[in-house]
Amino acid sequence: MKHIDLRPAWRREALRTSLWWIPTLEVIAAGLLFWAGNAVDRAAYRGDITLPTWVISGTADASRQILTALAAALITVVGVVFSVILVALTLASNQLGPRMLRNFMRDRGTQWTLGTFVATFTFAILVLISIGPGSRGDFVPHASISMALALALLDVLVLIYFIHHIAIQIQLPYVIASIAADVSQAIADEAAPPPGGPQAGPTPQEILRAMVDERGAVTASESGYLQHVTHDRLVRIAAENDAVIHLLYRPGHFVVAGRILATVTPPRAAPKVAEALRRAHLSGPYRSMSQDISFGIDQLAEIATRALSAAINDTFTALTCVDWIGDCLRQVALGWHPQVVHRDKDGYVRLIRTQATYDRLVQRGFEKVRQSSLGMPSVMIRELQALAEIMTQAPRPEQYAVLRQQADMIRRAAEHSIPEPDDLADVLSRYDTLVALHERLLHEKLGRREE
Repeated sequence: MKHIDLRPAWRREALRTSLWWIPTLEVIAAGLLFWAGNAVDRAAYRGDITLPTWVISGTADASRQILTALAAALITVVGVVFSVILVALTLASNQLGPRMLRNFMRDRGTQWTLGTFVATFTFAILVLISIGPGSRGDFVPHASISMALALALLDVLVLIYFIHHIAIQIQLPYVIASIAADVSQAIADEAAPPPGGPQAGPTPQEILRAMVDERGAVTASESGYLQHVTHDRLVRIAAENDAVIHLLYRPGHFVVAGRILATVTPPRAAPKVAEALRRAHLSGPYRSMSQDISFGIDQLAEIATRALSAAINDTFTALTCVDWIGDCLRQVALGWHPQVVHRDKDGYVRLIRTQATYDRLVQRGFEKVRQSSLGMPSVMIRELQALAEIMTQAPRPEQYAVLRQQADMIRRAAEHSIPEPDDLADVLSRYDTLVALHERLLHEKLGRREE
């Protein structure tokens, strides 16, 4: 990844998915704690202060033995924690797919557990090496040793928490719900209107029509998945050059080096925009949830299709995925804008970008699951229920068409793949209920418009 000048949101996400950031912070905190404790011990050694009676006392040799045993035990436990983490990651990769590994890596409980043990080990080592001869006999940091033992007791509690936490984390319903929560947050972030002044100047449609005849091209400098775009920077650059940028790709698309990534009008501003865009976007070997709603829905669909495969054959996991896919698409239906226009502080259009359309998100959520659920009436019925729930809350009648289309495809798939008449009747009954709901809602919405 060559582009690093990104907004804090992306940097936070990059740090969130690392196993080194929080442990590093805790190791630094352990160093500061050692510095403070050593200052107290030095003051007590000089006779400037008197330590409380509950502080552990002992000889230098006894202190070395305690700290050596403590450090050895801690590093052993760290190895066990690493092993448990690797087992969890292996299970996630085999059962959920390799794209789920980042969801496990970004778990805060795992990161804090690992960091706590590493930090305590670091603190114990620092205290151990501070023991040595002095002008008043051997210097023994009694207060620091007491803190090391207290941290060891805290580590026992953390280990108990970690065992409980990892047992919950690898359960499929928890994983699916956590992915759905991330999708919901991403939907809320992307659905929020971008900042900008009141509308002024040409409309986005007029600008796009003008770009057909007069535009400059900005090409991609490297191949990879578009992961993040810093829109604020592009708006500022476009305003400085009195230009308009039209991004042709959105995060989640695979961009090939040399392909046109954006168009600019007027063409004279293209070189400056190209330089700014290289610093304002991030490409990499994998997709990310940041600015990419489709990726979250694809993750849920992937878990469902893997659960429906002959190798796993876990129908209930697929039903859980369908429930959460329906909930995510319900939120999309309530507030989603396929094209986002960014304006400067004066209200002029400076950046036009596209998002995945509502229809395409519905198709991504249901098509692969439907194709994998042939001959499985329970999954088809649950899909029809999810479609009906989305239709019930969708605010615009034009959103019903793609939902009805998916329901029609499920009906045809059921008629061709379900041999049992009673099972087929159950699916067709649920389909008839959705059709009746569609006609009723369509009549109500159109009637309100005529009034």
